[in-house]
Amino acid sequence: MTSNSETVHRVFEKLAVEVVQALEAYEPDERFQSTAWEHTGGGGGLSRLLLDGQCFEKAGVNFSHVRGTTLPTAAVETRPQLQGQPFEAIGVSVVAHPLNPYVPATHANIRFIGVPDHKGILPSFWFGGGFDLTPYYPFLEDCVHWHACAEAACRTYGKDLYPRLKEWCDRYFYLRHRQEQRGIGGIFFDDLVLEDFSTTLDFVTNVVHAFLEGYIPIVEKRRSHVWEKRQREFQLLRRGRYVEFNLLYDRGTLFGLQSLGRVDSIFMSLPPMTGWGNLDRYRDYVPERELGTFFLKARDWLDPALKDLYRKQETK
Repeated sequence: MTSNSETVHRVFEKLAVEVVQALEAYEPDERFQSTAWEHTGGGGGLSRLLLDGQCFEKAGVNFSHVRGTTLPTAAVETRPQLQGQPFEAIGVSVVAHPLNPYVPATHANIRFIGVPDHKGILPSFWFGGGFDLTPYYPFLEDCVHWHACAEAACRTYGKDLYPRLKEWCDRYFYLRHRQEQRGIGGIFFDDLVLEDFSTTLDFVTNVVHAFLEGYIPIVEKRRSHVWEKRQREFQLLRRGRYVEFNLLYDRGTLFGLQSLGRVDSIFMSLPPMTGWGNLDRYRDYVPERELGTFFLKARDWLDPALKDLYRKQETK
């Protein structure tokens, strides 16, 4: 009989390859470089990294399947009864930092965590993951498309699932010290089990497919957009906010470090170049100002009245 972890391993490994192929399609001269690694507690992973491409300044796709003797604190916030238990963790994480400031950065991940009993069976398990979009020069139609794909991924599993996971994403990807959203969100979930193992795995698979269906058309539309020095400088400064979130709040980063994962893979999500400084000098430019006043707000991106709301914003 195939165990849950073997099934997840096979499915997640295939999904990682699908993402790599989708991103490489925009890099005629570059390919992901793969590095296999072993985990101190057992298992390991494969980190794939692309640098200095024509489209992606940096992109990474990590696959891991590790074992450990003690569940990290970051994994048991809602399951304190499992504190100190051994575990298996399988995950795929994706990040893309495009060169063109008009192409959004994006992040996606899926993960499975199981706690074995004395027979090695995994009676306690759950899934986590999601995807989010961080535009620096956003387009309203792209935001709507992104969330339409997220809603479609959730629709089969209950009409309340997308609103719940969308709100969870808005709440999670929030820079409290800045009092702003990191981007326009998407969906996020943790400690998730739907009807059963198979249903939840099916949902998580749909999440990765929805991520690609959401992101690739945006890349296709925006990758040739003309940009200049001002847009590049603004992109680098906004990347600094991205870094702040990942180092201060991200549970995946904390889990990876606490579980003694491969540090280079954990920090794969950080952009290759960033900037630090005050963004106030960009307030006189409409696109940069609109990012903060309209797009970096938690809102219903599928609201039919959204276009009218945006038009009113433009006239201010």
